[in-house]
Amino acid sequence: MDKKQSLLALSAIAIGTAAYQILKPVRSNVPVVDDFDKTKYMGTWHEVARLDFFWEKNLQEVTATYELRPDGAISVLNRGFDTVKKKWKESKGKAKFLGKDHIGALKVSFFGPFYSGYNIMHIDQDYKYALVFGENTDYMWILSRDKKVPEHIRQKYVQHAVRAGYATDQLVWADQDID
Repeated sequence: MDKKQSLLALSAIAIGTAAYQILKPVRSNVPVVDDFDKTKYMGTWHEVARLDFFWEKNLQEVTATYELRPDGAISVLNRGFDTVKKKWKESKGKAKFLGKDHIGALKVSFFGPFYSGYNIMHIDQDYKYALVFGENTDYMWILSRDKKVPEHIRQKYVQHAVRAGYATDQLVWADQDID
C-alpha cells in the first residue's frame, strides 16, 4: 500500500469513527426509574459524589441545573469551581428522553451532535436525592438538592452502585463549601 492509499484508508476510518460517534444509538443498559416526574426533577442539584472524568477534573461545588424547554427537551447547565485554576467553569447542554418522558433514561449533549446516556437509577419520593449513571460504568453521580447528604442515603446509593458494577472505591466526594 502506498502513501496515498494509506492516507485514504486512514481518512475513511476517521470519517467512519466520527459518523459512528454522531449517529450511534444511546441506550440505557441499567434499570432506571419508570415513574419519573420530569417537572419535579427540574431545578438545581448539588453533586455529592462522582466518578471523575476530564470535564470535572479538579472541580468542587459542582451543580447541575435543569430547565424544561418549549420543545420538550431539557436545558442543562453544569457549573463547578476549578480548585487549580481558581475560577468557575460552566458547560451548557441539552437532554432528551430516550423514550417516554416518565422513564428516567435520557441522552445528554454538551458538544453538538454527540450524546451520552444519562440514566436515573434511583430517586427518592421527594426528589431530594438521585443516583445517576452514564451509559457505561465510567460515569456515575450522586446528586442532592442540599449540599449535605445523610450518611444512610450515601450508603444506600453506594450499595446500589456496587450491585450495578460501579467502582465506588474511586468515587470523588465533592466539597460543597469552597471558601
